[in-house]
Amino acid sequence: MSLLFLRERGGMMKVYVCSQHVDKAMDVVVDEYETFPEFEEADISTDCEYCEDNAAYMVANTGSSTK
Repeated sequence: MSLLFLRERGGMMKVYVCSQHVDKAMDVVVDEYETFPEFEEADISTDCEYCEDNAAYMVANTGSSTK
């Protein structure tokens, strides 16, 4: 299954994940952007990027607009 990351202008990344996949999403953001990720509760109703559970959290690279 390919991962569908929500990207914004300037290469910013947001990943919506369930509680089981937070660590995996943080690793992806750190590996790709070499920066500590932002982490907060998901503000939209969507599925986890890694499974079909409901996303509980949003992980983004630092500096992305999360609001």
